[in-house]
Amino acid sequence: MATSKPLISTSFSYETQEETLDIKPQGAKLEIGIPKEFAFQENRISLSPEAVGVLVNNGHHVMVEHHAGQGSHYSDRDYAEAGATIVHDKAKVYQAPMLLKSAPVVEEDMELLQMNQTIISPIHHSALKQCIVAKMMEKKITALSFENLKDDNGSYPIVRSMSEIAGSALMLIAGQYLSSFNKGKGVLLGSISGIPPTKVVIVGAGIVGETATRNALALGASVKVFDNNIYRLKELQNNIHQRVWTSVLEPRILAKQLKTCEVAIGALSNEHGRAPIVVTEEMVAAMRPGSIILDVAIDRGGCFETSQLTSHENPTFVKNNVIHYCVPNIPSGFARTASQAISNVLMPLIITMGDEGGIEEMIWRNVNLREGIYLFKGALTDQYISEKFNLKYTDLHLLMASRR
Repeated sequence: MATSKPLISTSFSYETQEETLDIKPQGAKLEIGIPKEFAFQENRISLSPEAVGVLVNNGHHVMVEHHAGQGSHYSDRDYAEAGATIVHDKAKVYQAPMLLKSAPVVEEDMELLQMNQTIISPIHHSALKQCIVAKMMEKKITALSFENLKDDNGSYPIVRSMSEIAGSALMLIAGQYLSSFNKGKGVLLGSISGIPPTKVVIVGAGIVGETATRNALALGASVKVFDNNIYRLKELQNNIHQRVWTSVLEPRILAKQLKTCEVAIGALSNEHGRAPIVVTEEMVAAMRPGSIILDVAIDRGGCFETSQLTSHENPTFVKNNVIHYCVPNIPSGFARTASQAISNVLMPLIITMGDEGGIEEMIWRNVNLREGIYLFKGALTDQYISEKFNLKYTDLHLLMASRR
């Protein structure tokens, strides 16, 4: 049986199809609200008056709650002269489609939040509650966290800036509490001719540890750094441009160095969850009376077993004759500098967001920005939060692809 030939009809017209291009939308004018913070002893503000001026000049509208910049020593007049609208009613500020907060969202914010709102703020995993996340999901909120905001270089700019501020502040704080007037050892943090240098032990070679090391060395102190990440230890030495005493976290070596130090800094933390406890109470008890512990990892539980949460009003306590400074959010104590650092990151981000046509368009085009998104229109896109609170997780990449 002969096979039939394929039939080709002249009535068909074979033409190439037009390609559908991803056309960049026109720029959007954003309406931004900046509330006055009342939680977490927060003194920072997310935009400086100078940054607000740039946004206003680009056609965006900024509402600032009365006295929102007070903690950073910015007045309402500073913001009004920059072009912001000063609002006395907190509820009106929360009506803005985009909210910039310098403190995490708390339960008291819930009733004020709007449907389909965009929130840019810190997240503080240790203080996050299931009811807050569930309510934000219910209100179909899009939320971007400071901690996970990633730039085009693959780094976390706000975390880096806050870590640099904390690392620089540590040496100033340590020097203050080593003074006899604060019941310290009466030791000057530095090196005086003919006197052995003050000894500083730093646990953690991240950005906080690196900055603290640089400042301690500049004062003339003897510095010893511990971390289990060899790459970080190498990077620290390369960045400081000199050889520093370093070691992996071996308990006996760490205990020996803590026995003779004047200052011990805890700057070790996990990316998610609680910080690892690497200094036991027994090690602390063996330290010299009047020495000081500064546990920067306290916002994740602390890496010294004796650490307990303190506040800016009552920053220290004494245990085993050792002074403990365990204040979370150290940058808030240097609020103006910290506000300027946050503003330097957020202002260009918001300008680009407006040029792109809004946050959804920017998330579509900027893959790095997606790392900071933990809620997208009510869908929870952070796997760690999903597992912690047993809430439904949605992959943001798939979510964005399905919308195109």
